[in-house]
Amino acid sequence: MRAMGVDYGQRRIGLALSDATGMLARPWKTIPRAGNPSQVAATLASEAGALMREDDGLAAIVVGLPKRLGGEPTDQTPAVEAVVERLRAIVTIPVVVQDERLTSREAEDILARREKDWRKRKSMIDATAAALILQDYLDGQP
Repeated sequence: MRAMGVDYGQRRIGLALSDATGMLARPWKTIPRAGNPSQVAATLASEAGALMREDDGLAAIVVGLPKRLGGEPTDQTPAVEAVVERLRAIVTIPVVVQDERLTSREAEDILARREKDWRKRKSMIDATAAALILQDYLDGQP
């Protein structure tokens, strides 16, 4: 079954999907971040609901949890935790958090090798970071 990865940013939310086997993650799309945590959770639940109705279904939502290099919370951590709490209340599948340290920087590095125009890269960073978060989660599954 597939899983959906989420990179929650201040302006945009990157989304990624795994393949049907749950082995490989790929960037999917970027959506604008709008509203309070309940509204964002509803938007994510809507995206997940559409995927659950497809043939492969959806087994989990994996949300990147921002942390400093030493493991301490960042300014963004409480906002992500609030969205996760609300999302867990409205979906029937597991919502898990995954450490997202350095994923945006890694996404930028990956994209810089393929796309020289930073304006084009900017639109792909969030979804690529979501794919890295999701891949880390998938790699840790038995």
